[in-house]
Parts: sequence; structure tokens; C-alpha cells
Amino acid sequence: MLNLERLRTLDALARHGSVSGAAEGLHVTTSAVSQQMAKLEREVGQRLLARNGRGVRLTDAGRLLADHAARILSQVQLAQSDIEAQRGAVVGEIQVSAFPTAARGLLPAALRALRADHPELRVRTREWEPEYGIRGVLRGDVDLAVVLDWNNKRLPVPGGLTRVELLVDTPDLAMPVGHRLADRAEADLEDLADDEWVSWPEGEFCHDWLVFTLRSKGIEPRIAHLAGEHHTQLALVAAGLGVCVAPRLGRGPVPEGVRLVPVRQTMRRYVHAVWRTDADRRPSVRAVVAALRTAGRELNGTSA
Repeated sequence: MLNLERLRTLDALARHGSVSGAAEGLHVTTSAVSQQMAKLEREVGQRLLARNGRGVRLTDAGRLLADHAARILSQVQLAQSDIEAQRGAVVGEIQVSAFPTAARGLLPAALRALRADHPELRVRTREWEPEYGIRGVLRGDVDLAVVLDWNNKRLPVPGGLTRVELLVDTPDLAMPVGHRLADRAEADLEDLADDEWVSWPEGEFCHDWLVFTLRSKGIEPRIAHLAGEHHTQLALVAAGLGVCVAPRLGRGPVPEGVRLVPVRQTMRRYVHAVWRTDADRRPSVRAVVAALRTAGRELNGTSA
């Protein structure tokens, strides 16, 4: 009889491509992954892993069993969804990821409501950029991801996933108080064609969006500084080292020395919840989505 947890370990290895990646996805140690795989090899009587340099790779038997494991685990997910739906109770554990400004500006209110309304539901959260959140849902590392895209650059969502909009975020332009445009009621990106920019780290969706957007307006970006945290970006702006796009979601106190100017040609960030379609029937998923949508409506109602 094949052990379900060992099949889950094999599936994680196939998806992540390494023992360390599987361990991180399963929230266990690398030695625990190795032990589970050794037991699974004894159960099937065949080698499932082979050395590949400093790492490992799946053997032919390992790939064959991994394909079966993925289908088995999908059926288990459907069975869990059906059982939860029949019982109708919002209980158990659910894993949620969110990009940083949503983790700060959206999740706390939703989590507080969930704790009050569904005390037997345990919600575990982590900060992940949108691309990682999508991959995490596909891999089964998280049950639901809060992601974003922009009005002119959408985030691809693969088949098998469901997406629902939570809120619309309207960013501003942040510039030093002594900037030539700081006293304007509105500004356009074209007005900043000669400025240096503070951007998100290379490879992140928002960095790619900024480069794409500026180039679409005939501006070759002069990116001087990269920072993942908006507080850091604003600190660099306050020091007179550039300008940046400043989302309103999750925005804390703005440093002295920074002036926020609305964009005349409005930029919009769309914030979505994404989950596996085969988990639609889980009351826990529906409860989290409902709490996020309520929190999103409240934020949109108080922002201008």
C-alpha cells in the first residue's frame, strides 16, 4: 500500500526539482524528505532518485510514479473539497500568500474578520510576489494567493485557476519636495522622462511593468536604484535620489521630503485572489475570499 504522505513528498520533489525545494514547500527538513523517499523506494522496490551532480533527479520509475502521485493528490483535493462542502463548516487550515503591500494593507482586516467569524479556521500566511504566488497555488504550496496586475500589463493566470478581483489601487508619483513638479495638482509620466527612477528589484512583475510602461511612452528608463520595500523607495526619494511610483495600498506615513502627485492619465493596479478551481467547493476557501472581498471594498470606499 502506497503511503499518501510519501507520495506527497515525491510530488513536491518533482515540482520543485530539488530536495531543498521540496523541503521548503512541505515545511519540513531536508532529512525528512530524504527519509520519506527512502521509505517510498523500499515500498515500491525500485530506485526513484538518482544522483545528479550535487543534487538528485527522478529515475524513469520516479517520473512514472510522480505522474500518478500528482493525479492521486488532485483526487484527494477534490475529496477534501467535497467533504468540507457537505459538512459546510469553515474549519481546518488554509495557506495564503500575498504580495507585500497587500500583506500589509489588505490581509490584517481580512484575517481579523476570519478569526472572529470562523474561530476554528487556522489561516497561515506568507509574503510572495505575484509570480511566486501563482506558482505556489499551482504546486499546492498555498491554497490561495493575493496577486496584482496593472491596467496596461496583465498577469497571466494559467488554466485550472480561478481569479476574482478584490480591489483597485490607484498609485501616485512620489518625488522630492524640491522637484520642479512637486507643486502640481497632477503630472504625467512623460513629465519625468529625464528623471532618475527608484524601482522594484529586477525580475519582479512591477519592475517589468515600470520599464514596459515608460518605454511604451517613448521614455528609456533611467533606473538608478532598486528596492523591494516601498518604505525604502520613499526614503531614497526623500533624499533627492529619484522619483518612484507609490501605491496607496498598504502605504504608511510618507517621509518628510516626499511629495505625492496624482497621475493625470490614471494608473491602476488590480488586486486579485487566485485559487485552484477544484477547490471552489471548500467552505474555507470561500470564507477567505469573502473576507478579502469585504476588506477590499472597505479600502476602495475610503480611498480616492
